[in-house]
Amino acid sequence: MSDAYETLRLDVADLVATVTLGRPPVNAQNRAFKEELVHVFDALHDREDVRAVVLTGAGKTFSAGADLKERPSIAGQPGAYPRHNRLTRDSFDCVMDCAKPVIAAVNGAAIGAGCVLALCCDILLVAEDAYLAMTEVDVGLAGGVRHVLRHFGQSDARLLIYTARRITGPELLRMNVASLCLPRDQLLPAAQQIGREIAGKVPLAVQAAKRSFQVTEYMPLHEGYRFEQGQTAALARTEDTQEAWRAFAEKRKPVFKGR
Repeated sequence: MSDAYETLRLDVADLVATVTLGRPPVNAQNRAFKEELVHVFDALHDREDVRAVVLTGAGKTFSAGADLKERPSIAGQPGAYPRHNRLTRDSFDCVMDCAKPVIAAVNGAAIGAGCVLALCCDILLVAEDAYLAMTEVDVGLAGGVRHVLRHFGQSDARLLIYTARRITGPELLRMNVASLCLPRDQLLPAAQQIGREIAGKVPLAVQAAKRSFQVTEYMPLHEGYRFEQGQTAALARTEDTQEAWRAFAEKRKPVFKGR
């Protein structure tokens, strides 16, 4: 199943959605790109036929970042930058806020806003010849630090931001930024397989786990664990969790209904 968009492609199979960024030649992020990204991830948030999402890029680039051609057109217009910045935040937040886990299959260069978009995903897989780079200092801008700090250690984050250096797939694996580093032709199948594994788990439990990551990220340990215990108590009363318990006891595959 495929849905048509101007700047991306959406395919759904086996309860896994694959969102492919498709704005040639380098998947630069303009206003239409961001609006469609928000639209598709908001829809995936609610779709019952989707339990996991894979995000990747068409061609040899994941995303080269913001389309700088739009910058001159918004400069000097009252209110233009607040609107631009709000949409940019929304285009990142929609990935983080999506109830379904999102797996980034970084197939090539992920630069600036493209790097941040990858870092907004739950799980990162990278191709051996892919790289992340934050090049804002090269063009007189600054941004992305907080997102970078969620995945990189303090020293590596500063190395990335201050130098605009390209951090390649094997280095990202060494830095514990990526979970897997694979040849490019193996990347998307591996990401989709992880998506199918997630799709086989109790859907409400997976969504609760993602919510726990979101809510507890900056909480102290005690308060964070209390929140998680509340999630578990609520899940115990759901039909799907009780079905999972019965299926485990009966040594059969569970049938989940999403409730």
